Amino acid sequence: MLHVSWWKTVLIWFAVLLSVLLAAPNLLSDEQLSSFPAWFAQRQVEFGLDLKGGSHIMLKIERGDVVRNRLETVVGDISARLRTVNIGYSGLTGTGQKIQLHINDPAQVQPAVNALKPITSANGRPGATLTLGDNGALTIDISDAGINERVSAAMTRSLKVIRNRIAQLGVGEPLIRRRGADRVVIQVPGLPDPQRLKNLLNQPAQLSFRLIDQSMQVQDAMNGRPPAGSEVLFSEDDPPVGYLVQKQPLLSNIDFADAVAVSNTQNNHGNISVRLTPEATSRFAQATADNLGKNVVVVLDDQVISAAVLKTAITTGDIDIPGDFTAQGAQDLAVMLKSGPLPATLTTVEERTIKPGLGNETMRSGVTACIIAAIFVAALMIGFYGLLGVAATIALVINIIMVLAIMGLFGITLTLPGIAALVLIIGIALDANVLIYERVREEEKKTHLLVDALRHGFNRAAATVADANLTLLIVAAILFYVSSGAVRGFAATLITGIFTTFFTACFVTRSLVDAWISHRKPRVLLAGVRSGIFDGANIRFMGIRRYSFTVSAALSIATLIAFAAVGMHLGIDFTGGSIIEVRAKQGVADPANIQSRLQKIVPGDVQVDRLDDRLSAVIRVHAQQGGENAEQSAVSLVRDELGKDYDFSRVEVVGPAVSGEISTTASLAVLAALAAILIYIWLRFEWQFAVGAIVATLHDVILTLGLFVLTGMEFNMTGIAALLTIVGYSLNDTVVVYDRMRENLKRYSQMPLPILIDASINQTLSRTVLTSATTLLALLALYIFGGEVIRSFTFVLLFGVAVGTFSSIYIAAPVLIVFKLRPDKFQAGGENKGQTGGDVQSGKPAV
Repeated sequence: MLHVSWWKTVLIWFAVLLSVLLAAPNLLSDEQLSSFPAWFAQRQVEFGLDLKGGSHIMLKIERGDVVRNRLETVVGDISARLRTVNIGYSGLTGTGQKIQLHINDPAQVQPAVNALKPITSANGRPGATLTLGDNGALTIDISDAGINERVSAAMTRSLKVIRNRIAQLGVGEPLIRRRGADRVVIQVPGLPDPQRLKNLLNQPAQLSFRLIDQSMQVQDAMNGRPPAGSEVLFSEDDPPVGYLVQKQPLLSNIDFADAVAVSNTQNNHGNISVRLTPEATSRFAQATADNLGKNVVVVLDDQVISAAVLKTAITTGDIDIPGDFTAQGAQDLAVMLKSGPLPATLTTVEERTIKPGLGNETMRSGVTACIIAAIFVAALMIGFYGLLGVAATIALVINIIMVLAIMGLFGITLTLPGIAALVLIIGIALDANVLIYERVREEEKKTHLLVDALRHGFNRAAATVADANLTLLIVAAILFYVSSGAVRGFAATLITGIFTTFFTACFVTRSLVDAWISHRKPRVLLAGVRSGIFDGANIRFMGIRRYSFTVSAALSIATLIAFAAVGMHLGIDFTGGSIIEVRAKQGVADPANIQSRLQKIVPGDVQVDRLDDRLSAVIRVHAQQGGENAEQSAVSLVRDELGKDYDFSRVEVVGPAVSGEISTTASLAVLAALAAILIYIWLRFEWQFAVGAIVATLHDVILTLGLFVLTGMEFNMTGIAALLTIVGYSLNDTVVVYDRMRENLKRYSQMPLPILIDASINQTLSRTVLTSATTLLALLALYIFGGEVIRSFTFVLLFGVAVGTFSSIYIAAPVLIVFKLRPDKFQAGGENKGQTGGDVQSGKPAV
């Protein structure tokens, strides 16, 4: 027996049973789930937008709008306060966050300062500073803290308005959350028209009725200065018409109790009716009666949309808003009016939209690839380990079930890169079981008792499994912290899988093997185990270390030179710009025609490539000059030009603000991962091991970047995810080899270090070959069957796993010789100090 106590066994299988129950809803249809309790039905894994389709939009509140509104408010407040106390002033002007004025009577300067003190300390906190100058000059500076407070208040109000607007669209269950001080992220699944959503969210919808100021001509106001209470606004016409209108509105959004859109399906026109509040009804009736015969305009977001003459007093409280509206435009404006106006403009700084049908195709491809990868791994495990392989396969199935259960329980979203993480989890689970089984084989050779070999093998391999997986966990945690969207889904899935892998490998597999031993009572390891293909290997890896170092250094230097001379093809995550995937409505996509059409209307470079299916093409629009709005304008131009001939399957837009942040966070993520690994290896082993791990990791990173340079593949945030995953997986290999070296160093103090390293690598060679080959096979299944979208990501992982396996042997190990690792550091009482190099010619010091 493996001495697994009954209460541990009960807990293990209770956790497994609970996971099965929590994961079961994923196999049931919505109709079947309707008969279950609500808490049970909600345990399904939520799919990301890249799998089920929808829109991810990040909006940024325009700080300039908040500053401008605050400036206008303070200027008006200053004017009102000074008039209240009868203090004469002149030259009241404001620019940016600075306001200046002059008190006419020097004797009234101090009373003016006292009257304006409340402005400088709003809500008990300093919102502005007042400075007294010469000859009655006063300067008021609005503080950044005051602006920040109003940005926060505007964001809180904006979130409420956004929720109200989206709720009236009836588009499923949107996710709306604040990010940072001035941004909000909206994710809407299954959205058929993302452009409409952006229009609804970008428009403040400040609607007002204003009288035209007839005290002077519009042109004179434009050439000079308009009256203090008026301003010049323009219409939507082409060319626009100017109007001199009063700033004080007759009606504004606060006066609207309701808004209704009426559509004419025959001509696609619509109109809007608003119902006023009782107080506004009375006030507007009096205002219209007093201004009969005068011109009134309807202003929407500082633009005149219609003008009319007041012929009769309006007393009913129901008003038709004049204007030329389409049916959808009328509906959208009614939605915005009912939801209330936004306190400031929200600019789209990032958009990632995928058509629902395309998302479903991608998900089917990913799931198919994952199943095929699992079958490959199971077949190999059973082929090499017989019944032990069956136990490992059962544990693997339980592992995936537990991952799905935890993801459903904690609301972790499964994305397309997350499916790639599931394939990696399959490889990691295989690695853990192979580590245990190979250690069991070694222990059996020493004890010749299977039960003792299994017990010691599981116990001693657990620490190595923990060490190997912890490095990958560190990398995944850093990636989760710095990423968002689909890449964060990848990191979250990987983190979940690392924990479940340790549990299933060290506990579930052990419990299964314990049950087998109790039932069959075997005396020796099964004859069906065929993993000892490298037993007795005596490969002199360190004998060619100078050649391997030289070749690796040459490749690394060549890569750095190519990187500096040619550079990488950076994606829009780092440079900004747009990627648009279109599908021809009829026939095949014509890249040449698309490019010629777009180059005439879209500023900057446009690149068009046809996809393998010939029906679709990918359009890349380089970053536009003019900021976030210019990026959105470019996408709108593409939609207008190609909308009749092509369907838009995928749209990604990244503005300069987001791309700059992604570049910074990605760089910090890589540096943080390397630093964390350096510290961990240093604490867990010795500083020479830490240096070796970092050198090997840098080697892998440089060569992987060289792959991007050589192939011209687009390097984006998924490239960072692949890079960090390669770092973690490579260190997984390295830590296993290092762990065996440390164990041998404790036993053989007199052995020459190169021979000891060779022996350690040979002893772990079966595990290295099996895990790397099987992980490569699983990733190959994902590369072949996972679909076009994830193919480049998988290709990088394939390359990285191969390079990482090489570096753990030929880079990480020789560094220990270079830095003169001393075996005496690992000596403790009772070690064997008599062994020499001649005793380990077959690589057997640990046996």
